[in-house]
Amino acid sequence: MSTRQKKSASAKGRKRGAVRGGKRAPKYVYFFSGEGAEGSAEMRDLLGGKGANLAEMANIGLPVPPGFTITTEVCALYDRKTGKYPPGLEQQVEDALKRLERIMGKGFGDPSNPLLVSVRSGARVSMPGMMDTVLNLGLNDETVEGLAAASGNERFAWDSYRRFIQMYGDVVLGLKPASAKEADPFEAIIEEKKEQRGVRLDTELTVEDLQDLVAAFKDLVRKKTGRAFPLDPREQLWGAIGAVFGSWDNERAVAYRKLHRIPEWWGTAVNVQAMVFGNMGPDSATGVAFTRDPATGEKRFFGEFLVNAQGEDVVAGIRTPQQITRAASRAWAKERGISERERARLYPSLEELMPECYRTLTKVAAKLERHYRDMQDLEFTIERGRLWMLQTRSGKRTAAAAVRIAVDMVNERLISRAEAIARIEPEQIDQLLHPSIDPRASKTVIAKGLGASPGAASGAVVFSSEEAVAAAGRGEPVVLVRVETSPEDFSGMVAAQGILTARGGRTSHAAVVARGIGKPCVAGCEALRIDYAAGTMAVGDTVVRQGDPITIDGSTGEVMLGRVPTVEPKMSGHFATLMKWADEVRRLGVRTNADTPKDAAVARRFGAEGIGLCRTEHMF
Repeated sequence: MSTRQKKSASAKGRKRGAVRGGKRAPKYVYFFSGEGAEGSAEMRDLLGGKGANLAEMANIGLPVPPGFTITTEVCALYDRKTGKYPPGLEQQVEDALKRLERIMGKGFGDPSNPLLVSVRSGARVSMPGMMDTVLNLGLNDETVEGLAAASGNERFAWDSYRRFIQMYGDVVLGLKPASAKEADPFEAIIEEKKEQRGVRLDTELTVEDLQDLVAAFKDLVRKKTGRAFPLDPREQLWGAIGAVFGSWDNERAVAYRKLHRIPEWWGTAVNVQAMVFGNMGPDSATGVAFTRDPATGEKRFFGEFLVNAQGEDVVAGIRTPQQITRAASRAWAKERGISERERARLYPSLEELMPECYRTLTKVAAKLERHYRDMQDLEFTIERGRLWMLQTRSGKRTAAAAVRIAVDMVNERLISRAEAIARIEPEQIDQLLHPSIDPRASKTVIAKGLGASPGAASGAVVFSSEEAVAAAGRGEPVVLVRVETSPEDFSGMVAAQGILTARGGRTSHAAVVARGIGKPCVAGCEALRIDYAAGTMAVGDTVVRQGDPITIDGSTGEVMLGRVPTVEPKMSGHFATLMKWADEVRRLGVRTNADTPKDAAVARRFGAEGIGLCRTEHMF
């Protein structure tokens, strides 16, 4: 029996579920809806963070699409080789599906009024982008026609179908690029279609174009796998559930667990939830928001969204997102030299575009931050003018933001000083002591993107995760440069000194992961032209080749040629306040390892009480 199975078998106090063979099986499925939930925030070990928070949001009356969570215990009991699940699970899932059908007034697989679902992971701690998701599940050649008729929007239905085949093909059928230099096979087909049609955006493709893409995607699946794309909704569902459980052991998830010391036996839950659609037209949208700025910790509502899109579009950085607040939108436009008139016409904020939804969202955000007493990372969808909350979790933040948020929340009487100190990890203090760009240094700025994760980083340019890992193994500092990052790039992001992307915003995958691991990041640097095959990035007439050194500033968004000098940080402001509080309760004295006057002065500046170790052989 594996470690995970032993932990699962020893679980106590679990509710009972479906009857099998005269015995009642353990309860593996927990339902949630607008009427309340069977779970709560306290059950994150069993339901995972996402499932527990969905249940909690339902319990406090927030607009959450109904669904159910398959517990983390099943992750331990699921046999990945044979595809077998613990007895009783299939019946519990079937019962939950019927309940979901009754609430939604739709049928799973019904050709005339189909119920579609999403299938998402959810470990007990947040692991953004490390595991897999499938959206729009339940579509096939018949239900797509039913969705078109029920919604009155044929383009939306076929757009959802092509998205589903693409995501299912990637996550469940394994049709991923063979290497970092190879294009995504589905995206290559889309780009070819856009080039044929002479359009730039996915949203400019017609119904006929999308139907062509669906046919081409299915041909690709048959060619690559030797099998037809599965059209039975229940086969699709169990394929997705197995893939999400299996993603707990994928390479990037394992690397993330090692970095953050997350036990392997914890496992992930699986959340199956009724779909709500942000891609139904100009009155629909999807977005990500933070109750405070995750880069600085400033108390301001912050986030990005896309009109007529689904959630993966925002985090993947495929389209440049718009800002949620008017103030942030104006600041974003100013950074890029866009006039106010052009901004208001082409890039309006959610506050301007959908004011009622914006007001509701700000109220929900404030309620969730008060409820959890921490900065929240929210995912939402607006379907035909109605707001739905898809997720809340404690947001990933930079070390500087973590300190500021902790101190501010003490001053706001949300948490105690002891809680504030306990929320700061030792590694975050270390990050605060890293250098920043010397303001007096000479520098050649070739481009400017969005400062997505603060700090300065210099290193040789590499264009793939594999190259970053190899260089780090040789002790060579590098900057990972990508058009946009994906979860497969996680190991390379950890190995690199900093990350630079041509696409995406401050809520993109690159930005969120970089903040979580304390790496400087510049995202959405649209002036960059990156050629993976040639191993170059270009801005105008300036060409930077693989191996050439660059410097990025994750605070200002600047990209500079060569290695630019840096300066040491100073302990002041919120950092000094937190350290003062820590000094008041600590019982250990702190002395430094120093053998030069400079070392001693730096240590004294950061609060050391004396010298604990001095090597005289280093003095002379």
